[in-house]
Amino acid sequence: ARPQCATMSDASAATRAVSAAVMVACVALAVVVVARASAPVRGDESAARKVRRGERATKDDADDARAQSNRRANVLSAIGNTPVMRVESLSRLTRCDIYVKCEFLNPGGSVKDRVALRIVEDALASGALRRGGLCTEGTAGSTGVSLAMVCKAMGVECFVAMPDDAAKEKSALVEAYGARVERVRPVSIANRGHFVNVARREAERARARDGVGGGYFADQFENLANFRAHADGTGVEIFSEIGAELDAFVCACGTGGTLAGVGVALKERKPSVKLFLADPQGSGLFNRVSRGVMYTKEEAEGKRLKNPFDTVTEGVGINRITENFKVLLDRPGMLTGAVKVSDAEAVAMSRFVARHDGLFIGSSSAVNLVSAVRVAQSLGPGHCICTIACDSGLRHMTKFWDDEYLAKIDLTSHDVASADSLSFLDDDTVVTAARCY
Repeated sequence: ARPQCATMSDASAATRAVSAAVMVACVALAVVVVARASAPVRGDESAARKVRRGERATKDDADDARAQSNRRANVLSAIGNTPVMRVESLSRLTRCDIYVKCEFLNPGGSVKDRVALRIVEDALASGALRRGGLCTEGTAGSTGVSLAMVCKAMGVECFVAMPDDAAKEKSALVEAYGARVERVRPVSIANRGHFVNVARREAERARARDGVGGGYFADQFENLANFRAHADGTGVEIFSEIGAELDAFVCACGTGGTLAGVGVALKERKPSVKLFLADPQGSGLFNRVSRGVMYTKEEAEGKRLKNPFDTVTEGVGINRITENFKVLLDRPGMLTGAVKVSDAEAVAMSRFVARHDGLFIGSSSAVNLVSAVRVAQSLGPGHCICTIACDSGLRHMTKFWDDEYLAKIDLTSHDVASADSLSFLDDDTVVTAARCY
């Protein structure tokens, strides 16, 4: 049965408090899951010595080895080394192997744990931030949650600005970690009231008041620590887990750090790996990659709406080129193609894999899986494709997973009852070659 959703618009303060508590409990559960399941099992020293001496290692030795390999020093050491999982339904229907890297099993619940950790570590190492100082960020996605977790674990204060139409679960989680949140009206990045600009000014005020290290703007869109986190971590792990059989990697971009970092790491290890951009409706990256023009049809017709991109998905899609995305554009031939994904397809995909695979994903992960299917169809049977499950559906209960909310914006999921059909996907969507850099 489809997971049941509840809106928060009419909820009491007590209900919201309970919801926040549930989210914190989910984060705590993710820590346990990662600590128990994400790391490879390696034999401990005593068992290894027995084998070298020709003695038989006992079951107790194996249990001890497993316990040692699953031990973590703290919550930050549980970030990364997430498993890859074959999505059975999609693999069967496309006759390809479609894998997702389960980034929702990070302790902070998303792929952004990696980015937040690398940004804060680099800032502390350079002296741009000090313990007790303030780290700020503007985000509509999961970065704020991850940054709040990392900062609190490293003795740093945190401030997050986000648009007030983002799912309330995210701001509740940030506040649960003891970080400050300011929800602002969604406006263009050119407006000083944009959440990114609000966060930047907060860091500048703290630095002016407390000196160097007292205030630091994380700047995930332009900070190349984002790219490095995936080039040194996520991409390396994917190749280690799947190996040379990997034919293609696809994911959506907000900052661009994941696709750029993973792409560089994979290309270094297997140059023939194909990289594809997934892009939600309203975002301009698909047009930039396929046509060399950075605007959407709505903008060209003078119909731009209140948001920089008009979509129910959160955390992906953008109408400007970031420094992290430039890593791809500055390397000719990196991208093979791009896929445009409608909101209707993303919503339907999330319901399909929940019902038929037990995989409960958020909006950006759904965009990624739609694109993985399109790439598999374009490459043909027998290929191996990987994408990212950025976060779970738990952060999207009041929007993307709320059928009442979706009905209000005329977005109703297609029928996904049959496990033997991908008919819920649009008929006219194809992979478009990347031509313009």
